Amino acid sequence: MNLPMNLDDLLNARTIESERIEYKSGWNPEPIMKSMCAFANDFRDQGGGFIIIGVEAPEGLPILPPPGLESNDLDRIQRELLNVSNRISPPYHPITESATYQDRMILVVYCPAGNSRPYKCPLSMDRKAGRAYFIRQNSSTIRANQEQELELIQLHQRVPFDDQINRYSTIVNIDLGLIRSFLARVKSDLFDSSSNMPLEQLLLRMNLVEKAIDILYPKNVALMFFNESPHSYFPQSQIDVVHFPDGPGADNFTEKSFKGPLDQILTNALSYIDSNFLLESVQKVPGSAEARRCFNYPYQAIEEALCNAIYHRSYEIREPVEVRVLPDKLTINSFPGPDRAASDEQIKDLNFICRRYRNRRIGEFLKELHLTEGRGTGIPKIIRACHENGSSLPIIHTDLERSFFMMEFPIHQAFKKPTDHVTDHVTDHVADHVTDHVLKLVKVIGLREMSTPELMDDLQLTHKPSFRSRYLKPAITAGFIVMTIPEKPRSIKQKYKLSSLGLKLLEGI
Repeated sequence: MNLPMNLDDLLNARTIESERIEYKSGWNPEPIMKSMCAFANDFRDQGGGFIIIGVEAPEGLPILPPPGLESNDLDRIQRELLNVSNRISPPYHPITESATYQDRMILVVYCPAGNSRPYKCPLSMDRKAGRAYFIRQNSSTIRANQEQELELIQLHQRVPFDDQINRYSTIVNIDLGLIRSFLARVKSDLFDSSSNMPLEQLLLRMNLVEKAIDILYPKNVALMFFNESPHSYFPQSQIDVVHFPDGPGADNFTEKSFKGPLDQILTNALSYIDSNFLLESVQKVPGSAEARRCFNYPYQAIEEALCNAIYHRSYEIREPVEVRVLPDKLTINSFPGPDRAASDEQIKDLNFICRRYRNRRIGEFLKELHLTEGRGTGIPKIIRACHENGSSLPIIHTDLERSFFMMEFPIHQAFKKPTDHVTDHVTDHVADHVTDHVLKLVKVIGLREMSTPELMDDLQLTHKPSFRSRYLKPAITAGFIVMTIPEKPRSIKQKYKLSSLGLKLLEGI
């Protein structure tokens, strides 16, 4: 089968969420046409979906072995499918492939998200029937209501960045070896035929390229996964792991950057964190043969959080995903923050999900590699891993503008050390505001008066909104830093200096 997914995964409803797959026992043109239209509209930015014809699934789970299709029916369905797809507008054509599964013939219709959405199709097979928009909602194809229609029209202006074509590159820059390695790892049947298939055909099959004015351009996701140096196209598309053994106020720290294809930097960074910073504690229990075991940080929670950072970050913002390992916590930071639809209370309670995914194609590849599920299960998995390890729940930090997202994992109680001496110089109330960024900013200012550009230059920062939200605003709110021209906050001559409280904190540092 020449599709970037193996049949075992497609016929296992636990692997692919129901919003992305639909089973049909036989050929029924009207509902199949509407489902194709819905997958093309990709209302939740999940990457389209699959229609599998020849499989019964009365309760959403496929019954195996499938009834399958007769060979003469298969040929007829493929011819009629072309006529049905031609009734969708703008023009949209899925990728179809016949296959044999458990000695039965089936037809797989791969419907990638269309870049010309929104799509309409007729309400029925009657030539005079009206037309409407269709979308997927859970496991059903439904007609979009008026509000959903408006959203679909707005989505026309926003093709996710990872699914956009890259006009600064050509297909020559896509590494066939990396593609074949990926296909082998996900056990795709496309792997066997890829060695004899022209590169252009392989890239089209995997929806990694798009034609513009008769030129085949790679999509951004193709360069992110199948080029050895994605950072040359997307600066700072990397993971930085920074270790502060004595805290952020000390001069000694180590930093390691991971660059390369996204799946590789993710697995390499996780391996590095696991081998260098995750520790196990074994405590014998009196009167019991078993010992209590725990880790300073639960690996499964760190893995899920870092996967989510790669999945949900913006690759248009030139800031890396940063992991900070401190004496009392581990933080994972990315840009921008969560969806504005999530309230501050929901974020604080770890009770929110993304309505839409920022990078639908990145998520698609990570799912196939089983690095993430993409079903809104990330936060629950993190919570479960923390509970199982006996760790405190993570704390999410962001700002009103949702310009950044930081997940903070407190170290397990068994590994805690006495409170750092810095907080002895401030009240308990103020100590709550002494973040790593505030400490760093206080140390940089010292006894000087400094402007925003000077501070950003000394801190080696380039993203002004994140500087203001992570460093400047918290320091001002906590009373550590004051303006030199407070009556004109937006003055071009504005500078910042330490308050008496800030000087007291500096003395502690």
